[in-house]
Amino acid sequence: MPINMPIALPDALLSRLSDFLASQVGLHFPRERWRDLERGIAAASRESGYAQAEAYIHWLLAAPLTRTQIEGLASQLTVGETYFFREKRSLDILEQQILPELLRARGETEKHLRIWSAGCCSGEEPYSIAMLLDRLIPDVEKWNLTILATDINPRFLRKAAQGVYGEWSFRDTPAWIRERYFKRRKDGRFEIQPRIRRMVSFSYLNLAEDAYPSLVNGTNAMDVILCRNVLMYFAEARARKVVDKLHRSLVDGGWLITSPAETSTVLFSAFTTVEFPGAFLYRRMAAAGPRTTAVRYQAPWYEGEAAAAHAPAPAAPSEPAAFSVARSAFAPEVLHKAGGEQAKEAEDADSPEHDEREMPRRKARACANDGRLAEAIEWCEKAIAADKLNPAHYYLLAAICQERGQSETAERALGRALYLEPDFALAHFALGNLCLSAGRRREARRHFGNALTLLRACPADALLPESDGLSAGRLVEIIASVQASLPRAHKELAA
Repeated sequence: MPINMPIALPDALLSRLSDFLASQVGLHFPRERWRDLERGIAAASRESGYAQAEAYIHWLLAAPLTRTQIEGLASQLTVGETYFFREKRSLDILEQQILPELLRARGETEKHLRIWSAGCCSGEEPYSIAMLLDRLIPDVEKWNLTILATDINPRFLRKAAQGVYGEWSFRDTPAWIRERYFKRRKDGRFEIQPRIRRMVSFSYLNLAEDAYPSLVNGTNAMDVILCRNVLMYFAEARARKVVDKLHRSLVDGGWLITSPAETSTVLFSAFTTVEFPGAFLYRRMAAAGPRTTAVRYQAPWYEGEAAAAHAPAPAAPSEPAAFSVARSAFAPEVLHKAGGEQAKEAEDADSPEHDEREMPRRKARACANDGRLAEAIEWCEKAIAADKLNPAHYYLLAAICQERGQSETAERALGRALYLEPDFALAHFALGNLCLSAGRRREARRHFGNALTLLRACPADALLPESDGLSAGRLVEIIASVQASLPRAHKELAA
């Protein structure tokens, strides 16, 4: 649609559609954005097989939509427009001030760092972060780095996982970035280096609806969250809920980076607003109470040039990695056999004996959510020592080990959990993700299939224990959505 074409749909219909989207999808389209709404709804109508957008709107307003349909509509109405090192000022602050401080502190203890690109679109933002870290850390292979990238649009995630981009993704990007981190293909496009691609984990996540922070989807204990040009699409009430969950997803001292257009002392009142030259960022501080007053950031004395780049890592497998539902996909409880019944709780859950028995596992989970992974491992080992036959303890141990980058240990723990409980659906699912990440597709297919069989035997609205509200039906939807968007090389997983 030409940019100067007048709005063709009736105002009354666009008003009804705008109200519908605000209430059902959480997207905010005031009158001044109706042109964007009309363009998006025209694309959505074509995708759904409607020749006329007006007929499609009437169908939307009349028919109850499934969650999958709502999310598909949301992906059409949000702009998938991004490029490498977009909004460079905030990335400069991240590279020159925030990351050096974090790396210095973590380099003296356990070398780990967790960053989340929330609303990653086609992957340019998280790959930009990976390139920053590659430049800043000379011994990157010794670090446990997590760059989690999530989006609601499976097509964006598929493109991101492939890591192949055209010239338009490099506008306003220094030429040396493309020369250093990309390989030109015969078709004229550019493929990102495998070692940079391997640094990013792409996952499906609906910021408006899904549960986070959570060990299930790896959104807990983040040091930095980038959520740029996403909140502007949400109605105010939905945006407040998203910001609250992002706040809880950060460790104390963690940073939230938004776009300049989303700056708001009201929306981010739970954060400390930190003023940098030319930008405002938000920080979660340990002290209780809202922090609405901006403070000026004082650069540390060691701020300076980035470290020299390290030698390239060994070559990656030839085929692109598929994105997974989540980096971890763990929840420390058992889903039992054909009927999908949850594990039986202790007869008297309120008894002191029960509290004492459950305390190590609760402590382990709390430490993991706060990012204290070594301490979490210690509590998990205490839980196992007290009850060696409880598969839930091994499941939690696997989740924590995965966050520490100890994939082999995580696999062994999941194997132990499945030995004790062969019908442990979430353990099958988590092990499938680990196998897929390792390129063992046959094993991944088997574990994903087992998980789906068990989940589909449950009532769709049955909440999976300790999953922060994730239902069996929702997890089935997520797996199905991801499988439908896997690169061709991984289509067999959907069987």
